[in-house]
Parts: sequence; C-alpha cells; structure tokens
Amino acid sequence: MKKILKLPTAAAVLALTAQMAVAAPETVSGPGADPDCFASVSSDTKYFQWPAREGPFKIALVNGFIANDWRVQMIAVAKAYAEQDEVAADIEEFKVISVGEDIAAQIAAANNFIDQEFDAIIVNANNTAAFGGVVRKANEAGVIVLSFDNVIDDPMNVQINVDQKGIGYKAGEFLAGKTGGDEADLLFVRGPAGQPVDIARAEGFHAALEDTGRKFNVTEVVGNWNPGDAQKVTADAIAAGGMFDGIYVEAGSQGAAQAMIDAGKFIVPVVGEDENAFRLLCNEYHDKGMECQSGGTGPAQSAVTIKVALAALKGEVIPQQIALPTSFSFSPYEEGVEVFPDLPGSAFTGNNFPACNIGFTTEEIAAQDGKNN
Repeated sequence: MKKILKLPTAAAVLALTAQMAVAAPETVSGPGADPDCFASVSSDTKYFQWPAREGPFKIALVNGFIANDWRVQMIAVAKAYAEQDEVAADIEEFKVISVGEDIAAQIAAANNFIDQEFDAIIVNANNTAAFGGVVRKANEAGVIVLSFDNVIDDPMNVQINVDQKGIGYKAGEFLAGKTGGDEADLLFVRGPAGQPVDIARAEGFHAALEDTGRKFNVTEVVGNWNPGDAQKVTADAIAAGGMFDGIYVEAGSQGAAQAMIDAGKFIVPVVGEDENAFRLLCNEYHDKGMECQSGGTGPAQSAVTIKVALAALKGEVIPQQIALPTSFSFSPYEEGVEVFPDLPGSAFTGNNFPACNIGFTTEEIAAQDGKNN
C-alpha cells in the first residue's frame, strides 16, 4: 500500500515561519538604539536585532544568590521600574524568582520560563559558564536572554555589566596610594566563593597591587557581600593578631568597617561598596584615619536590563555587550547627595542611571521587596 503523507496546512506553515523568524537574533551593523544608555563595550562589539513583535510582553528575572541587601534592593528596583506607568504599559507580566546558590535550580527556573513562552528572561547568573544550554534553547524558542552583574559567558545573549575587574583595580590603586613604605599589610574581605563578580574583582585588585612593584601581604577572608558576615570575619582576622594598613571589602562594607572600629586597635583607609551605612561611618571616622573610596555596581542595573529587553523586543538594534557607567566617591561624603542620614543604612546609593532616564524615589523602592512573585 502506498504511504499517505499528510501535508501541513497553510496556517501551520505560516506559524512555523513565524516561529523561525523570532529565533536567534540577526547580527547587524551598529550603531544601536539609545547609545547614551546602551553603550557598547568596545568598537569590536557586535550588534543584535530581533524581529519586532507586539506587546505587552512577559518578562522574567531569574536571580540566584540573594543573601545580602544589594540583591534585595536590585529586585526591589526592578519591580519598581516595571510598575512605572510608561514601562508598565509594555509589560503584561513581570515575574521574579531567586533560587539561592544552586546552579541547577537556576537553570531549571530559566528553562521553565522558556517553556511558559515568556518573551524575555533576565539572569543574574550563579555561574557564567553553565547557561549555554539555556541560551540555545531560548534562541530556538524565540526568547531573548539578557544577563547582568554576573553575566552569562555565551556570545548569543545580551550582556549588561560594569567593569568588575576595573572596580577591583581601583580598590588596589586607592589602598596602594594610601599606604607607604616598601611593604604593607592589607585585609581583603571577598564575596561568596565562586561568584564571577568576586573572581573578577579579586583579579583586578591583585593586578593593581602587583603593578606597584611593592610587596603587599594580603589576608583574604570571605564576607559573602553581607554586613554581618563581613563584620564577623574582619573581627576574627583582627583578633587573630592581624594589624592591617588598609581594608578592601567588596560589599557588606559597613560590617567590616564596624569591626575595625570596635576592635580599637587601628583606624585605616577602607575601600567598599556604596552602602549608605558605610558612607556614614566614613564621614564619622574620616578625620581619625578612615579615608574611604566607595562605588561599584548600582542595584538599578536590573532596571536598565529591563529597558534593554523591551527595546530588543520592539526590534531595536542592541549591542551584544553593554557597558554601564561606574562612579567612585571619596570621603568625606556630601549629605543629601552622596550619603543620606535619613535613609536606612542598608540602602545602596547607586539607584539612578541618568543617561538611561532611570531613577527612583525612596517611596518607590520602599514599596517593593526582594521576594519571589
């Protein structure tokens, strides 16, 4: 008997064609949309363009680690941005999930949103190299993947980040400049082991010290970017006999600074993130020797990533690697501009990206939380 073949209907052919049309992005020539906000990392950066589609859109934020104030605030500003009137008009659904440090759980969560046919997935990755399969699956399904902060090391996702290695390098430069002699002892309070941002900052920090040609004895402890953990490990290091000429703490900065103050053995220059409580301590103890440099990655980079996702979904040309601005401030800090006595100490001051027309009131952020929704 002859085998009867069932040919696809015209509607099925059109549906398949549409699905193929929104698969992997096309690599195109720049410049891209909104270059002041979506600044390319270098002249060699390639540009992506997806076919424009109609909104409103479904966007998911797949976070991993959340055990510090930065991550909580990062999620809060993402939620606040998604609720701003002109942004909310483009968003049908905005979902947030945090999975802890479990890489497999984060991959599973991202794949789940792909299966649910979300239009874009934003990832702060627990591991830069583990999400290649997620990116391929997303591209095949026409889902746009964007990563920020801890970016996915895959050339087919949009990466949004500051120069993390450069932040570490600036820390090393500052402390080298604040210490004299041929040899100095430094305490380095690092983030969670294995986190890409921690690795990059450590590379930059040590590179800056090596470039001086001087000898630095660096004691490393893990503070998990958390004020409580940073305070404990700093106190332990000092109690064990550590006498340091300077301290670099990646985040949880107020904890490390408070431990030094409480120990009462020395007051030295400190480099930290832009936590409000840290800057308040820097002002209080600046004249006693606690000269500070602070800056880093504002939590509102999550909002910038949503902005990029919406532009990509509308068919705009987007750089594959986007460089966010980083600013550094030095004590003493100006009240109401660089430090805010009326805000919680846990607040991070880097919530605004003027070049992207992104900013938040205290009330907007306070109305949100870092919980899954």
